[in-house]
Order: sequence, then structure tokens, then C-alpha cells
Amino acid sequence: MYGILILADATLAVLALIAAPLAGIRTARRWLYVLAALVTARLAVAGLLLGGSVLLAESRLVVQLPLAVLPVAWALIRPGRTASHVAAGGVLLSVWWLLAPFGPQDTVLVVAGSVVALAAVAAASVGVGRWRTSGSRASGLPWLAAFAVLIPAVTLAGAERANAAAEGHRHSGQLSVDQLTGPRQGTPGVRLTLTAAHGQVRLASGRVVDGLTLNGSSPGPEIRAARGQLVEVTLVNTDVTEGVTLHWHGVDVPNAEDGVPGVTQDAVAPGQRHVYRFVPGREGTFWYHTHRDGAVNVQRGLFGALVIGPAGGTTVFTHAWPGDIAAFGRSDGPERRAATGEQLVRLINSSEDPQVVRVGGAPFRVTALDGNAIPGATPLAAGTALPLAAGGRYDITFTVPDGPVTLALDGSPDVALAFSPGGTADPVAPGDGERFDPIAYGSGPAPAGGGYQRTFDLRLDDGFGFSQGRFSYVTSLINGRLYPAVPTLEVTRGDRVKVRIANRGMIDHPFHLHGHRVRVLSRDGDPVTGSPWWTDTLNIGSGQTYELEFRADNPGIWMDHCHNFRHGANGMILHLAYVGVTTPYSSDHAPE
Repeated sequence: MYGILILADATLAVLALIAAPLAGIRTARRWLYVLAALVTARLAVAGLLLGGSVLLAESRLVVQLPLAVLPVAWALIRPGRTASHVAAGGVLLSVWWLLAPFGPQDTVLVVAGSVVALAAVAAASVGVGRWRTSGSRASGLPWLAAFAVLIPAVTLAGAERANAAAEGHRHSGQLSVDQLTGPRQGTPGVRLTLTAAHGQVRLASGRVVDGLTLNGSSPGPEIRAARGQLVEVTLVNTDVTEGVTLHWHGVDVPNAEDGVPGVTQDAVAPGQRHVYRFVPGREGTFWYHTHRDGAVNVQRGLFGALVIGPAGGTTVFTHAWPGDIAAFGRSDGPERRAATGEQLVRLINSSEDPQVVRVGGAPFRVTALDGNAIPGATPLAAGTALPLAAGGRYDITFTVPDGPVTLALDGSPDVALAFSPGGTADPVAPGDGERFDPIAYGSGPAPAGGGYQRTFDLRLDDGFGFSQGRFSYVTSLINGRLYPAVPTLEVTRGDRVKVRIANRGMIDHPFHLHGHRVRVLSRDGDPVTGSPWWTDTLNIGSGQTYELEFRADNPGIWMDHCHNFRHGANGMILHLAYVGVTTPYSSDHAPE
């Protein structure tokens, strides 16, 4: 429904772009009626969007449509040349602010600037009208049209300046990121070295990918540790020119161990090394990946699994290799595996897009989501679809019957894994079941509540902006800004924080907060009724609004970003910063 409304509004806006100049040039009443009809229709669409969430419609109702409605109404009540010009200008401004979204921090400036622009249109209309009575040849030029072009030009200049002003954290403070390390003393319970290098990755089909490896393979070695063990990983960069880091996705490590170049460390250059030390405090399925040029280098192979807890289980990555090659890890075709009794499978989505895995052949349970156990997990029917956010994980369990249990990747029929007693059974189509929804799955009491010390609203938009040094239409705006100009969320240690986040664009955004897990309170106004829904990577679909909460209990400067790495590289990044924490590191571009 949301997509239909957005397309309807976009169509009405395009028609308004055509009708507004005609209304301004011809100053005929019938064109004002056309504008009035288009504006009224857009107002009705905004009303329907308001039914989904206030955040989905607020900019339309507060700024965009009043800029069109009021001038058009004035022109209908008091018709005239100048009124028609102002009405046309108001409609054009309304459409412009649809195409160039802005955040709440810019609302006053946008409204004030728009009012000044309309006043200038009125003054120019009167002045040019009087000038033209003089009969001067220059007065016959399209001055009003040229003036109208200046409005978006001035807006773009302001946007470029705003986006060039990075939200810095290098002011004076009591605590530096590089002081927020893991234990420096003590003998590690798990110690290993990961060496990043260029290398060929051979897939099960025989296809070879020009990739990047860790210890000569990709995915990299699976790291296993127990909760409370000290983990020490030494990262060595052999020849990855752009540099490498390791981020421990979903593990609430100390800030200095988080692996974000330009924020928590410098990227590890060829010939250099970096040591990470941390103590995982929660059992579950996690993973690690580079955070330098992740849009390319995770896809090429710089990632691996991190499992905290007892031994056992099968880890399966849903991955998209360069060339849009879908695979379970390196298996880009059917795979068979011997198994009996109860099986635990850990699903990890290491690709940048949402993936759907279907399980057929036996009922199963989802026992954990993003490394968080789900109390009261109940059996799901065979064929149920499991939607995996980019970076998201599920732990599932099932009992192998006489026939095969098949995991299949939606949209890639050849990518399937069959578990069977003899290990020789072929994968079987899992069927087309319902879609798994965590909102009502499982059972258990919610954690103790209380008041919130901080509340934030985030609006994710499509629109024009300056990204990576060029002006383009992007799907990566947060509150009307792109990194590094997105305002930082500032908290104090101990704060209970509530966040509303609305996706006003047309594609999914899997949002990931480093250093913290969050609890989902509601989706589109519907409260979570099953087990408490804890996550670190939440897929926010087009038109969806989520309410989240978390405890600010891990000091530092943390990334909060879309885990579609292309969106992050284009600017869909902001920071959660604790008051008084600074960083000595700097980066010339988004740390993706």
C-alpha cells in the first residue's frame, strides 16, 4: 500500500511540475483549477500516509503541501498575475522539497527560506510587470523563469555546505576512544592470527572469484570461544591496498576494538598488523568482517563466523559473490550433508541485500535471532520462509527424518543444502509456506521498563544530495542529510534511549547499531507480543516504522548505519556518541 501511495504522489508531483509553469505563464483561471486539483489529491495521499505513521507524512503536511495550498488558495480567491506567479512558485517549491528531503533540524530554515523565495517571486512579478510596460526589449526576457531556477540552485549550495561540515568528535573531552580497550593483561583463552591477502576463491561449481582471503580462504576461519573467555585476534594485512579492519558484528566489544576506520582505529595498511582483545559477554551466532571499503571487500571475501558458546552446529552463510553469484558460503549449487537426530544450523547473511531461506522436509524452530535466544520457540511448518536482514542471523533446530531436510535460497533454486541420514539425498523443493515474523513468536516477560532519558526520530529518505563528492539522487538520506553531516545522537552512560525510525523511501534498509543490542517495541504501531525481540540488525522495509529501545551502557563513538554497504558508502551513516568521548582518528570518506 505504501509503495502505491508514494508512486501516486510522485505522479501527481510530476503533473504539478508541468502545470505550474503553465499556470504562471498563462495566468488563466483554468490552470489554477488544475493546480488546485493536483494539490488536493496530494493532500489526500498525505492523509493516507498519516494513517501509517506521523513520521511518514509530517514533512508533506507541515511544509510541502502548505507551500502549495496557501498560494493556490490565495490565487483562486484573489486572482491576478502576481497571485498566479506566487501560486506556481509555491507548487514548484512543494515538489522541490519532495525531491530534496530535509530533516527536522532544517525545518525552520526551509520554511523561512521558502517564504522569502515566494515573497521575492511576488516582488519580481510586480517589478517585471511594471518594467514590461516600458516596452524595453530586455524586459521581455523570461526573468521569472530564471528566478525560479535560482531557488533549487541556492538550496543545493546550502546542502553542499551542510554536507561538507562533518559532525566531528575531536573537541575536548574526558575520555578518548583509544582508551576504551579490551583487557590488556591476561592470557587469552582463544588466540589466532588472521592474514588478509588477495587470492582466488574457488566455488563448489568450479567457478573462480578474484577475491580477498583470510588465512588463504573465504569465508575466513570460524572463530569459536566461550562466553567470558578472553579472545585475542591479530589482523595482518599482506597486500590489500585500501587497508583492512575487523568489526565483530553483534558483539558488544569495547569501543577501541570495534574495527571502524577513522573512528575507533586507523585502517591496517599492507605490511602492518593490529591486535584486537575482547571478552564476549553473551552466547550466540555472530560474525566478523572488514569495515574498510565494505561495499566491495566484504563481497570479495573478507568475512567469517564468530560463534560464542558450546561446540556444535553447522554455520551457513548466504553470500553474493562478485558477478551476482549467490551461494551458501562457497556452495553455489546443490550440496548434501550426512546428519541424524537434532541439528542446529546457524544462518548468517553476509550479503548486502535481504535474503530469504526456506526450510523444507521437517518442522523446525527458530531458537535465536541475531545471537539472542528466543524463549518459548514453537515449531514452524516446513516451507516457512526465513527473511534474513543484511548482517542478520538465525539459529534454527530440527530433527532429521528418514527423508532430506532442505535449506533453499529464494530466487536461486540451485543454491540448496540437503541434510539426510546417509548424506546422499538430493535437495527437495521446500514448498511455499508463510513468512516468519518475530513480532509474535516465542514467549516470555519483557524486561523492566522505566522512563527514557533520550528519544530520537530518524527518517530514511530517497532524494537528491551530495554523495561521495557529486550531486545525485540517492537512497541514503537520514533526516535529510548524508554522512558526515548527519547529526550525531548524543547520550550519557546509563541513559535509557528510545528511537523511532521510519523508512520513507522505496527500498529496504537493514540498520545496524554497533556496540549495543536493541529491543523492538513495535512495528507500524503494533506492539511486540511474543518473546522480547532483541536484535542488532533490523531490516526496515519501505513504509515501515519501528520503535526501539536500548540502554546506553557501552561508552564510545559508535556507528549506526545501513548494512547495505552501498547505502552506507553513499552516506547512510550516523554516530551514537557518549558525552565526553572523543576520537583521535580521522577519515576522508565514509568508513564503509
